[in-house]
Amino acid sequence: MDFNSSLPHPAGVISFLDTDLYKLTMQCAVLKYFKDVPVTYSFTNRTPEKKLSREAFVWLEEQVMKLGNISLSPEELQYLKTHCPYLTEEYLEYLSEFRLRPREQVAVSFRPTDDSNLGDIHYDIKGTWAETILYEIPLLALTSEAYFKFMDKDWEYEGQEEKAFEKGMRLLEAGCVFSEFGTRRRRDYHTQALVFRGLTKAAKEAEKRGLTGKLSGTSNVHLAMRFNIPPVGTVAHEWFMGNAAILGDYTSATEEALSRWVGCYGPGVLGIALTDTFGTPEFLRAFSKPISASGEPVPQLKHRKVSMADTFISAAKEIIKDLHPGKTYAEVFTGVRQDSGDPKEFVKVMRKFYDEQGIKDKKVIVFSDSLDIDRCLEYKQVAEEAGFQPTFGVGTFFTNDFVHKSTGKKSTPLNIVIKLSSAAGNPAVKISDNAGKNTGDKATVEKVKRELGYVEKDWSEGDESARWGREGDAAKA
Repeated sequence: MDFNSSLPHPAGVISFLDTDLYKLTMQCAVLKYFKDVPVTYSFTNRTPEKKLSREAFVWLEEQVMKLGNISLSPEELQYLKTHCPYLTEEYLEYLSEFRLRPREQVAVSFRPTDDSNLGDIHYDIKGTWAETILYEIPLLALTSEAYFKFMDKDWEYEGQEEKAFEKGMRLLEAGCVFSEFGTRRRRDYHTQALVFRGLTKAAKEAEKRGLTGKLSGTSNVHLAMRFNIPPVGTVAHEWFMGNAAILGDYTSATEEALSRWVGCYGPGVLGIALTDTFGTPEFLRAFSKPISASGEPVPQLKHRKVSMADTFISAAKEIIKDLHPGKTYAEVFTGVRQDSGDPKEFVKVMRKFYDEQGIKDKKVIVFSDSLDIDRCLEYKQVAEEAGFQPTFGVGTFFTNDFVHKSTGKKSTPLNIVIKLSSAAGNPAVKISDNAGKNTGDKATVEKVKRELGYVEKDWSEGDESARWGREGDAAKA
């Protein structure tokens, strides 16, 4: 598999699998429970000083419309059947015939600033949940690619693979288990491919040297297919947000979302739970309840080949074997993902929770919020001292870490997100463990906070406008 940076590489997004695994797993669950529910999505640029030109907008709009030409190839279908056995037959049949319809479902608009050649991009995304859920990742990736193709062009691919190798070796030498999570805010697909090749070379070197650190894989399904390994991933906030908006009852929404997730995949499969959609305390109230307490039937487990990806996607074999009626979500799920707020405080909260639940299994914490090497090493120590198995989903630090050729100073990524904004005509909101990451209709956010007794939190390191440094900062070694 050659990712030589001197070879031509296609612009844009050319495959359904050029996305993160959790979009496919959520689409599978949505197809089962909420196929025809109407939804909308909203786009936010948390780095508003980064504008696009009209030329960049024209290119971006063209690339978005090209998404309608994509279909699942027989090779891609076979890959999913082989490496993602948790995806249902009904879903794979649906996906094999699936087409995006961007001309009907996505409106891209350019909103000029005082300089009429520069402006902000706006997306209006609407349709049924099953038919629009796959837009998020390609639209974010294309927006980032447009910016670095037309606006910030003072960079080059040279050295990206070597830099990724060095980062990978530092993590592996420190005993970290980690995965590449960088699709959404990558510079472009070619960068991500170079980075992952550098990481796999580091993993091979680590194995040769007998190091304890491991590379679990990549969340990008297309890259995972090219390397013939299983993709890795968890569930996203979108699943909990959609369930809550449709149900209209935030006091039971988290439990319903967990119940339906297990109802789609079975206990222990895709068993990393995201805790912060409505604040971790609310999540833990639901997490402590017995599986299927809400009446959702539990499917039988499928045979599967265990791999390093199980660190992120499935429970340990002994937990699955020991399943019996009455077990709680907290017992059966492999662990949890930390994505907002103070990670060290989160470790304390989870240790206290599992101890109070009488759970003795060694659980996993996946850290995934704006990581770099120093943060991984710091959180690893804290988590291990508390008796957890830490793993790390490292994204933008891998796939958009560049300097300006002319100055050698930092070329910073865009901080952009697309979130579910409504489902079934009701606002969809997220109330995270860091106020800077809250999204959605402000009145609904305040209403849900009151209903759940949510206590507003902020984190001194949670400045969303500078998560990966500031433009022109000195480059870190």
